[in-house]
Amino acid sequence: IFLTAENVMNTTIQAIKAYAKALPEGATLSARELLHLGERAAVDQALSRLVKRGELMRVRRGLFAMPVKTRFGERAPSVGAVVENIARTTGERVSISGASAANILGLSTQNPARQIFWTSGPSRHLKLGAQEVELKHVPNWQLRAPDTKAGHAFRALAYFGKFGAREALSRIRSQLTEQEQRELFGLRASAPTWMARELSNLAVP
Repeated sequence: IFLTAENVMNTTIQAIKAYAKALPEGATLSARELLHLGERAAVDQALSRLVKRGELMRVRRGLFAMPVKTRFGERAPSVGAVVENIARTTGERVSISGASAANILGLSTQNPARQIFWTSGPSRHLKLGAQEVELKHVPNWQLRAPDTKAGHAFRALAYFGKFGAREALSRIRSQLTEQEQRELFGLRASAPTWMARELSNLAVP
């Protein structure tokens, strides 16, 4: 059977769709990951067509995700799922930002216009439907204990900085169990001197 360029393109599109549909919510795709389904030029063109049809979302240049189908229609995948997937595929460390940590701990009522995550990888912006997401590069010490309350307290103190950390710590302390306070105290070795000094106040007499 003679295959036209359009037939090849349609075959590549169908193969990408089938591959993408089998992935969990928040999984991302790039052309490099799809070269087992076609030549690079065909894969690039197929991705472009799928975006135009609304069957794929362009998260950022060269990175795509499947919209999630619900009984109410389609929606973007959850921000947390996409960020988790990016961290898993790139190997970078990612956590909520210091501002988000301060918000969770009740130290700030500010609601940023876009969600910001701190990362050991490069800074970049993502777009998930109407949601703007920023991955912001920070030093590794700010990414300690990424999924714990003690770690969030650590990031909140970094966010408030040298002149706001003491007051923030006095407010945070009452929200932490003794175990969480010990965990936060244990993070001081990687902190800058000013922060390590404040965390030393958590030492058990």
